[in-house]
Amino acid sequence: MSVTAAPRGAHLTRRLIQLYAGLALYGASSALLVAAGLGLEPWGVLHQGLAERTGISIGVVSIIIGAIVLVLWIPLRQRPGLGTVSNVFAVGLAMDGTLALVPEVHGLAARATVMAAGIVLNGIATGLYIAARFGPGPRDGLMTGLHRRTGRSIRLVRTAIEVAVVATGFLLGGSLGVGTVLYALAIGPLAQFFLRFFEITDNGGTTVAGRTSGQAILPQ
Repeated sequence: MSVTAAPRGAHLTRRLIQLYAGLALYGASSALLVAAGLGLEPWGVLHQGLAERTGISIGVVSIIIGAIVLVLWIPLRQRPGLGTVSNVFAVGLAMDGTLALVPEVHGLAARATVMAAGIVLNGIATGLYIAARFGPGPRDGLMTGLHRRTGRSIRLVRTAIEVAVVATGFLLGGSLGVGTVLYALAIGPLAQFFLRFFEITDNGGTTVAGRTSGQAILPQ
């Protein structure tokens, strides 16, 4: 009995480490995109726009929006997991913490480098977070819930949500630029690669990556 308990305990420990490392890295990578000033990921555009309008830090805005989106799960009958609830708080806190430490970036070359680093690290964070299998982020849960309730395709629902988010964020003053486009093009392949890289094999031999292949790939 103790022989099987140890591997299970180690398995859970690794999943928890991956979960929180992924969430922290996701917040840090989003902060790098803010520091680069060349365009943010779709939800980041909204968060920045609201931060500009309200004077609240972008990390706190991310937490507030995540909580609001999580409330929208109720009529959609979505069930949050540990990763879902942790996502609401951990990403925003990591974002504000990183922005407080990262110095101002000057020069196009330096800004482009920071932007590229942010996109790649975001892909790594996505692989870590999803492979831990503790539930989708609040924004992804909204997407899958709407997909199930409306019968529309995941692609259509996600596109509609992100277009609305980007447009609203841009009108509020969020940063929309080349970084937004590059993020949209690169995050899918990056997330797919790192999801497989960080996959965790269960006792039965199945892998987390295999189970999550049909899920949304962004931990938002």
